Amino acid sequence: MSIIWTIIIGFIAGVIAKFLMPGRNEPSGFIMTTILGIVGAFVATYLGQALGWYNANEGAGFIGAIVGAIIVLAIWGFFARRSSRAV
Repeated sequence: MSIIWTIIIGFIAGVIAKFLMPGRNEPSGFIMTTILGIVGAFVATYLGQALGWYNANEGAGFIGAIVGAIIVLAIWGFFARRSSRAV
């Protein structure tokens, strides 16, 4: 059940992140939005644990997942913009 919950939270976090940070080089589609949110949750968990905000067994919350998804989306946009200039 926790995997399903992670996917649902990841999708919602990805949708909110794409709403807060729109752009033309953003990933689109249900699967990519879900992956964006899930990766964002993992990024937020890793950074939070590295900075001492979360314990070793704690994960990032919903807001942390959104912030992580925004970070992942910004990195995605940077590399997508960079690769489109190289072509």
